[in-house]
This record gives sequence, C-alpha cells and structure tokens, in this order.
Amino acid sequence: MGCTVFDPAGDRLGKVRDVLVVYRRNDPPRVVGLIVEIPGRRRVFVSIGRVTSISGGQIITTGLINVRRFEQRGGEVRVVAELFGRTVDFTDGSGEATIEDVSIEEHGPGEWAVAQLFVRRPKTSSSPFAKGATVFASWGDVRERTAAGQAQSAEQLIATFSELKPADLATTLLDLPAQRRLEVAEELPDDRLADVLEEMPESEQVEILARLDDDRAADVLDQMQPDDAADLIAQLSEERGEQLLELMQPEEADDVRMLLAYAPDTAGGLMTTEPIIVSADATVAEGLALIRRHELAPALGAAICVTLPPYEPPTGRFLGMVHFQRMLRYPPHERLGTILDQGLEPVTATTSAAVVARILASYNLVSVPVVDDNHRLVGVVTIDDVLDYLLPDDWRSSDSDDGAPAPERTPARALSGALRTPTRGRRTGHGS
Repeated sequence: MGCTVFDPAGDRLGKVRDVLVVYRRNDPPRVVGLIVEIPGRRRVFVSIGRVTSISGGQIITTGLINVRRFEQRGGEVRVVAELFGRTVDFTDGSGEATIEDVSIEEHGPGEWAVAQLFVRRPKTSSSPFAKGATVFASWGDVRERTAAGQAQSAEQLIATFSELKPADLATTLLDLPAQRRLEVAEELPDDRLADVLEEMPESEQVEILARLDDDRAADVLDQMQPDDAADLIAQLSEERGEQLLELMQPEEADDVRMLLAYAPDTAGGLMTTEPIIVSADATVAEGLALIRRHELAPALGAAICVTLPPYEPPTGRFLGMVHFQRMLRYPPHERLGTILDQGLEPVTATTSAAVVARILASYNLVSVPVVDDNHRLVGVVTIDDVLDYLLPDDWRSSDSDDGAPAPERTPARALSGALRTPTRGRRTGHGS
C-alpha cells in the first residue's frame, strides 16, 4: 500500500491503495488486481496481468490502464479495506487472532495469490500497554469467523489510514462497501469524522449521521464548520434536525440556526461564521499569531477582519480587512486599523452566489466579507465555498465519461454528472 506505480518508460501513474482478491474453495485467495489512485484522487482498477514487476518498493505495469473509476464486483474482497482487522481462528485449536497484514506471492507469470498472514493473538496481560503476540500464518492455518451479524473490527483499517488528509480519507471511505463504510465511520473520533463528513456528498453524510445516536451525532456536528453543519442538518427531517440542534453546544447551534435562515444560493448561505476578527488596535504581531494556528483553514488565514466590538458575529460595525501579505510588509507593532484594505467592499448576506463568485474572480481574492443591513460582520465567503457551489453534485465521488475504453472487468458503463441545482451542501470544509 502506497507503492508508486510506473509505466515501462518510468513515468509515474499513481499509487497503490489496495489489493483486490477473490476467494477459492481449497486454495488461498487469488489476486485479481490492484486499486490504484491516479492524479485527481480517482481510484482505478489495474489487472494483475498488467503488472510486470513488483519489487524495490515500486510496481511496473505495461502502461495500459483504464482510467474509469473503480467499482467493486460481487465476490471481490479488498485486502486493506476488508481483510485487515478480521478475526480468525487457528485450525489447530490454539486460539484466535486478528489479521494485521497480508503478503502476496507470484506462483507463475501474472498469477499472484495470498501467501502469508501477519496476525496478532489476544493480549494475555491486563496492562493497558500490553499487546498480544504476533505470528505468521499461512491461509490454511486459519479460518475466518462467519458468525451471522458479526461486525469485523475497524480499528486496524483506521490505523492504516491515520495519516490521510480528510479529503483523501473521505474518498477512501466512499470506495468501501456501504456496511464497512458505516463501521469505520462509527469508530472514528468525533473531530476526525467531522472533517471527513465535510468532504462527502450529501447522501453519504445523511446515511452516516443516521447510523449515529443523537448524542454522538450532535457531538460530531459541534466539531464541523457551522456552514457544513447547516448544510447537513438541512438534509434531515425537520424533527431530527431540531433535536440535534437542541443537543449541540448553544454557541454552535446559534451559528447553524443563523445560516439556515439564509437562502442557499446567497452569500449568507455560502459563508462561514468563524473568520478571524480583531479590534483596530490589534497589532501585526497579534494578527500573524492568530493566522498561525494549525487548525485554521488556509482560506480563512489569508485575511483578518477588523470590527468594532463585539467581536463575535454579528459583530460591531465592520471596518475592513487586512490581508496576510500586507501584514508581512509592516513592523510587528503596527496597528491593523492603520493598514486596512480600503478598496475591498463587503457584500450583503442576500447577495447572490453568482455575484460573489465574480467578485472573487475579478479581484483575485481568497475571501470576501459578508455584512448585514447594519454593516455588522456576519461571516466571510471563501473561495472553497464558491468552488463547491459551482462544481457538479458528484464531484467528490465520480468522474465524467472521458471516452476511455470500457473496464476490463465489467461492461461499459455510462458515467454522468448533472450540474448542481440550488440546494444546500455545496461546500467543502476546513480540510479543503
């Protein structure tokens, strides 16, 4: 997993994200191909017959790769997504273990199969730091548990994907079978799940949230950006949406309620209510310290809003913005109120999304402030908000038909994406 795939000329094609196998009656599972991530985060299938070499941490192929999005067929099993974390019993009666890794081996030209399993036995000590012993086992040494309704552990899979960015983890989860996707989502920490939900299409967001109890769902919504939380709640029934709002932290719920009051195709419907807001007396040094925070989205860190008190939306009168680059040109003690961008006019909450998009494009901006009728700052619209509004509904999970040949494993499929219509849920979150 993670190995780079090259064509015969040495050009990089992508990275391996999983291995696809099929079970056989008496022999170890046979490898049918690799799931490879190519530029654009698209997952494609590469038949194992196209692989000419697996060695030295790299994979060489014939260069013939179908770029249509991978779709799993019945009977196919993903090693990383589905085998990792499964519980197996040793056939000699010595107990159980959990699969942590799998090796594959070539038995003939283009013929690969599962060779060994790396498994961990249950721990024998009560110490929280203790771990069970690890052993190698052949496929014939173990048998999988197939008890009805038994859910396989998702912990190993989560650990495998721990370093992925939220957008990449969301793409990975969307590629999993539906039941496995829900199992993994349930095991993710609240903040991690919030980041991932912000990067998913609306239908999958609702599906996962429906699986969570109300208390857990409210905790996850608390961790989301208010605009993304509002988009998600807008897709729920009015009754459940109100229940979750009542369970959320009051401050977070108030922000979400405010956003739900705006039409989705306006600046108010696109904005986030958590920009950096300071007084005119704040210094350049203080401003730079605020945008240096790790959890801050790059688009929100590109500029600081200056207002009169109070400094929570809706604020006192909006005075202006100071861009990051402008702060770098002044000494640390300079007051931000003296270096405001006088040429940037805010938009109102009722300004159409199309106008906001033109403003960002015309003036090469990353964000634009949004004010109410009393010229109080209520939020900012960032470039990622607008991009998500303009992109097709299925941009996160599918690709348009680009004329590539039909997949090797399945008949040709017609892939299409419709242009977005005015609904909530158009924006990515702070992982963008």
